[in-house]
Amino acid sequence: MPEIRFEDFSTGQVIESPWLTVTREDMLAFAREFDPQPFHVDEAAAARSFVGTLIASGWHTASLGMRLLHASAFRGATSMGSPGINALGWVKPVLPGDAIRAVVRVEDCRRSGSRPDRGFVRFALRVLNQRDETVMTQTFTVIFARRSAEPLPPRAVVLARPEPAAEPGGAEILPFLGEAELGVPRHLGPHLFTPEAIVAFARAYDPQDFHTDPETARHTHFGALCASGWHTAAVWMKRMLATTARDAAFTAQRGPVPQFGPSPGFRDLRWLAPVYAGDTLTYTTTLTDKRPSASRPGWGLATIRNNARNQHGTEVFAFTGMVFWQWEP
Repeated sequence: MPEIRFEDFSTGQVIESPWLTVTREDMLAFAREFDPQPFHVDEAAAARSFVGTLIASGWHTASLGMRLLHASAFRGATSMGSPGINALGWVKPVLPGDAIRAVVRVEDCRRSGSRPDRGFVRFALRVLNQRDETVMTQTFTVIFARRSAEPLPPRAVVLARPEPAAEPGGAEILPFLGEAELGVPRHLGPHLFTPEAIVAFARAYDPQDFHTDPETARHTHFGALCASGWHTAAVWMKRMLATTARDAAFTAQRGPVPQFGPSPGFRDLRWLAPVYAGDTLTYTTTLTDKRPSASRPGWGLATIRNNARNQHGTEVFAFTGMVFWQWEP
């Protein structure tokens, strides 16, 4: 089994990944599961959209960034997880057939002051396409075990008994951004994380042991099989779009329905607690700020705060995102 440790990194180190081709089929499969917006799933609809052409979901690009990171900086081995992402920018779209690679720079290394078995490595990552254009940037921290320290024992975990999560009923009027009210939470409904789904996502995008092997996961510091943070984030998008589709259908019976465009990125994403096999997360989104777009007449840029809580009411995931939203009819 490959091994990676905190001592394997040094400030200023630059690591490059191999190339990865993003096929149309992979783009469509991810988008149909997690992000079925027209410009991700249908060429004809994409041509008529804000974007104008079929592009990869940003969450797909982020998940592929994790795959490239694992293959390069992680050396195919397992870390101790990440507390979150400081900022991520989707700079240019990824198109069908694009080849991408990651360039990772080590920005800082520091030992944990409270847990001597680990240290924190802060990375800056750029994903580039075959034209050497930056398509995504990301700054984030990863926790690694220290080679010279005795590991702390795994946490004790009692897994929840999986129970199907019912699709919520009810719908609300979907306003144009100019009329949308700030500070009102919109509940997006629940999602059950099954062991099978956790492993399938991780094998494709984040193949660390605590995401792919229940038995090995029991001996890691997590204590049991848990979902990739990118899986948690992709499901937020899935729940967001399911709720938006329900609201749009309700709104269409009463008047015009606003359109949505892509997101330029997000900040302050935090994975606050592990999401274990059998956990059910309930997602919420809240509009916190809005402004008209200077570059896109009739459109605005919305700032939204999103989070998820597990079946115990514990907040496990949160981030602040931005999205283009039609300002007025």
